[in-house]
Amino acid sequence: MNPKITPDHLARSAVVYVRQSTMSQVTGNLESQRRQYDLAGAAEAVGFASVTVIDDDLGRSGSGLMQRPGFERLVAMVCSGDVGAVYCIEASRLARNGRDWHHLIDLCALAGTLVVDPDGAYDPRLVNDRLLLGLKGTMSEYELSLMRQRGIAARDSKAKRGEFRFMLPPGFCWSEADKVEIDPDEHVADTIRLVFAKFRELGSARQVFLWLRSADIKMPVVRRNVEVCKLVWKPPAYHSVMQILHNPLYGGAYAFGRTAQRTRIVEGRARKASGFRKSRDEWHVLLRDNHPGYISWQEYEENQKLLLENAHMKKNCARKSARGGRALLTGLMRCGRCGRMMRVFYGMAKGNAHRYQCRGDDAHVGAGLCIGIGGLRIDRAVALQILEAVSDRAVEAAIFASEQAERSRKDIVAAVERELEAARYDASLAGRRYELVDPAKRHVARELEARWNDALDRVATLERRIAELSALSAKRPKVDRARLLQLAHDLPAVWNAPSTDTRTKQRLIHILVQEIVCDLDEATNEAVLLIHWTGGRHTEVRVARVKTGRCPDMAPSAVEALRKLAGHWPDRELAVSLNRMRCKTGDGETWTTVRVREMRERLGIPGYDPAKADGEMISLMKAAERLGICVGSAKSLALKGILPAKQILPGSPWLVPVEALASEAVRIGVQGIVARRPKFYEQYQYDKVVRLPGL
Repeated sequence: MNPKITPDHLARSAVVYVRQSTMSQVTGNLESQRRQYDLAGAAEAVGFASVTVIDDDLGRSGSGLMQRPGFERLVAMVCSGDVGAVYCIEASRLARNGRDWHHLIDLCALAGTLVVDPDGAYDPRLVNDRLLLGLKGTMSEYELSLMRQRGIAARDSKAKRGEFRFMLPPGFCWSEADKVEIDPDEHVADTIRLVFAKFRELGSARQVFLWLRSADIKMPVVRRNVEVCKLVWKPPAYHSVMQILHNPLYGGAYAFGRTAQRTRIVEGRARKASGFRKSRDEWHVLLRDNHPGYISWQEYEENQKLLLENAHMKKNCARKSARGGRALLTGLMRCGRCGRMMRVFYGMAKGNAHRYQCRGDDAHVGAGLCIGIGGLRIDRAVALQILEAVSDRAVEAAIFASEQAERSRKDIVAAVERELEAARYDASLAGRRYELVDPAKRHVARELEARWNDALDRVATLERRIAELSALSAKRPKVDRARLLQLAHDLPAVWNAPSTDTRTKQRLIHILVQEIVCDLDEATNEAVLLIHWTGGRHTEVRVARVKTGRCPDMAPSAVEALRKLAGHWPDRELAVSLNRMRCKTGDGETWTTVRVREMRERLGIPGYDPAKADGEMISLMKAAERLGICVGSAKSLALKGILPAKQILPGSPWLVPVEALASEAVRIGVQGIVARRPKFYEQYQYDKVVRLPGL
């Protein structure tokens, strides 16, 4: 026994720390695990009565960038003073980070704990042993850095030749010559091609996802368990569609190093997080035309541009794609003064009103708006230019649309047929397995028979689905080609048809128009539109703006209003009514009680006499108080004719007879209003006074 291990150490417990850096080492390097677990027997042979094995950190790196609950548990046990010795196979098992290593050595020196490895026992309280432990920790940290540097250099060198193997996305596999090739499984390859074809047709990743879900087409997904990769079929997910559209490998390019790792400080310790996307200029390797792809590199670039336009929250000054709505030029209008993209604002007063508005530098308070223009005239003017530009190609567009609809139906049937072919193969395989089993071995035969039945049910389900799709396609009316050609010649009628949705019009405009620069000509009161067509040509269109001040002043004159209202209300109420109707005095001032009395006496109009009034009349506000409802509800009853009330002039007070409040019709109307109130109506009546701090 080593003389450094004293009875005091043996009276305490021993801790065996077991760790391996990666999960592949945990599953593959079993001899290293066995050697570390054997240290528990060595501790018992020395004389430690209690031995604790800590293996919580299997598969965790000791570089200090990953949280290690096992190491934290070890430190806590050492601090308690109940540990006599820490057993490890080498210093790198405890820590490959100098901070963690020296921190553990300091705690062991304070608690009188030994560090034991196959080379011997070390007491951190002794200068020579502490120096030797420090050298071992430093060498372990340097060894880790050196191995990482060599590994990264070798990996990057191999990746620059396009030979470094990594997990490929669905639709690709590695050949024997370390080359990327298309998966020979036609079911997988045709499904990937279908995703790209539908994206070119629909122009939106979300629309592709919704189409796949509606068609009930499953997508291939690669599942990885340590070193084993398995292809499984799952219902389509949005992130799966986005991963396929963003991956440059489908464009025939070998790309490596597209993501990065970031280190952040969490509770005083470094923590590494991975999966952050880098820009294309920062990729480690990009080898174009490295292998056969599902699309060309040019198509991949166009797809990335379209995906960026679909992301409306990124790059506010870039062109945006159409997202539906009533505005035809969404994402195309650019301000001619500041260069920013103009936003669309929909009015609430009118259902068909919208406006293109440039907010300017709205990030800074007080910067103000830039320019704005109503959208109805702008859309109409641009639509005329679009119809004039595409009228010569209307026939070809109509034919292509009919062929595209038929191709979409065939894509669904073809995808289901490929799935049926794979299901039939699985059923035949399950049948052969059942025939090869010994019938006397019933516990195996029953399971294989159940699997065979499930495979046959899957085949029957897919066959029924193909039959339903064929029947549905047969029920659809055939496209009359002659009628379609005749209709295509009148493209304006098709454009303005109620069945043509706005999204279709927006997609057509985005195909033909690159952007539209808008400016205002104050001299002629016109909006100047500069249309940049996709082919490189430019067209200037001028649209007249709405002239302001066209509506005459509908307010009555003060004399006319006073002659009609006098006698029904006191002078104070008359002054309020005249001001509400925007009537002015002769010198442009507002009305007061004194001015109303002077004008009434000048015109010879008698004052208000309650005794001469035709019955007792009250205002709408007082009537609402007596009925227990709000003024708006009382006005609604008056407009519906339920509550007898009259208004002599627009803007003047309502006159409500008192005896009408007790009528049966009014009582029923009030009950209907009360019945529509929330269940806990009192909680909505907030009448408390908010007190400010310090007052």
